[in-house]
Amino acid sequence: MYAEAQEAGDAVARQFAANADIVDALAERLRAQPPRFIVTCARGSSDHAATYGKYLFETQLGLVTASASPSVGSVYAVRPQLQDSLFVAVSQSGKSPDLVRNAEIAKSAGAHVLALVNVADSPLAQIADTVLPLHAGPEKSVAATKSYLCSLAAMLQLTARWSSDAKLFDAVHALPGALREAFAQDWSPLVEGLREAHNLFVIGRGLGLGAAQEAALKFKETCALHAEAFSSAEVKHGPMAIVGPGFPVLAFAQDDGTGDGTVAVAREFRQRGAPVWLAAPGIHGGDALPLARSLHPAMTPLLTVASFYKAANALSVARGLNPDVPPHLNKVTETV
Repeated sequence: MYAEAQEAGDAVARQFAANADIVDALAERLRAQPPRFIVTCARGSSDHAATYGKYLFETQLGLVTASASPSVGSVYAVRPQLQDSLFVAVSQSGKSPDLVRNAEIAKSAGAHVLALVNVADSPLAQIADTVLPLHAGPEKSVAATKSYLCSLAAMLQLTARWSSDAKLFDAVHALPGALREAFAQDWSPLVEGLREAHNLFVIGRGLGLGAAQEAALKFKETCALHAEAFSSAEVKHGPMAIVGPGFPVLAFAQDDGTGDGTVAVAREFRQRGAPVWLAAPGIHGGDALPLARSLHPAMTPLLTVASFYKAANALSVARGLNPDVPPHLNKVTETV
């Protein structure tokens, strides 16, 4: 896990170079024939990447983006009305039968199917109208790390080309180096603080919500630590009632309009006596976790997760576990 997460910057650089022509052609097509809306379809870490995609597409392109429930197609055998939409399927392996079936249904319903896959000759890739290979390289750890970050990077590169946004172009250009810098950040206070923990909340919002979801999964998966992810707005609608002395909270704040609200919630929890670790651009000292410099809010979640992965690996080892081989899990999960 450590080595694969550390390689994310190199993997993203490789991906950007290899996919440039595909992304340019797809962006030109999408500008010429804009989809009515976007639908994502994924599971596990890939679904958390899709959450990032939702906020990225909606904030940068203005296109309503919804998450498809795979069981609607694979179990209930329903054919949704997807004419003239963009259907984005995200999967490291491209093999899960439910995702493959939903891509088939979407294509037959008139959607343009885009597959983001790390296995370029997978069943999902064979169905897709357009394939964006992740180029993450072999990933042997059960816990997805570089493939997750490559999924986000692929969406960022596509959105930059599609929108022709100069600031997003700058973020894409800077991302590989920034990921390397992010992995070098020291989050050891988080590791020490959670060594004996049993539960925690991870909060984020907007572009950062998918990062919170991914962190909560990795805590469960690699550290045997029960964690729940919430929007920093949604957590106030009931869940925060259980936050008090001794209940840990990890907060990911964004450098955009959601940032102040997330920081305020984190500070409220700290005032209640909860141990709180805050990763927020521009906030230093105390229990703040350092972040690499980000050129754009859409870039920030990738840097946050890159730093988190290093800490999650260390926490897993500190708790006497093997982050590469979590119990009861397989690298490729196939569901119907």
